[in-house]
Amino acid sequence: MSQTSYLVGLIGSGIGPSLSPALHQREADRQGLRCLYRLIDIDTLGVPPEAVGDLVRAARDVGFDGLNITHPCKQLVIPHLDDLAPQAAALGAVNTVVFEDGRATGHNTDVTGFAASFARGLPDVPLERVVQLGAGGAGAAVAHAVLTLGAGHVTVVDAVPDRAASLAAALNAHFGEGRAAAAAPDTLAPLLVAPTASCTPPPPAWPRTRASFPAALLRPGLWVAEVVYRPLETELLRTARAA
Repeated sequence: MSQTSYLVGLIGSGIGPSLSPALHQREADRQGLRCLYRLIDIDTLGVPPEAVGDLVRAARDVGFDGLNITHPCKQLVIPHLDDLAPQAAALGAVNTVVFEDGRATGHNTDVTGFAASFARGLPDVPLERVVQLGAGGAGAAVAHAVLTLGAGHVTVVDAVPDRAASLAAALNAHFGEGRAAAAAPDTLAPLLVAPTASCTPPPPAWPRTRASFPAALLRPGLWVAEVVYRPLETELLRTARAA
């Protein structure tokens, strides 16, 4: 084992059941590293998401080497960082913070993670038109990933219309005008005449269960991808398989 140890953690809301500690510590063991991974749950601490900056500074001050950032702090953390890696800057979302030489640098590995998984699991599906549910930090990463993979057009649907519009505008600025558009949730039925559908976790305003997704909108001509890893099979995926 390496004699160097690493102290890292995860900041987010409702992260008690997270598998991140087990995942990262087991992989560290395989790489010959000593890693201690801690959960920093804002719900347990009784602080609002806007306190993420204070938590990042405290972690740096007490000797953390880095942090993972999850919902609902991926975008809120940005003003509290010293630097952003290019991909994080393009996305406007951070899921990893590295402390080095007294500075905090934000990164985003969601894009490469989704793109690699998609290429492995759905290598030959059509990408002309993609409908995406969710425009938060994870949603921004998935939208960038599918457009990078060659999607012709992405329609972003979110319970908060301004958030969908903002993401669509950012995608058009990055990938070219006309590559993305925002839509309201009640337009899902006509949208899903498209040959593809990509779904990310809904924002807090939506029910946390995927059972609320109308099963009648799913048909054999669509593919469905989720970015939720627990449970491994969501209600949406079960419904899609049944269709």
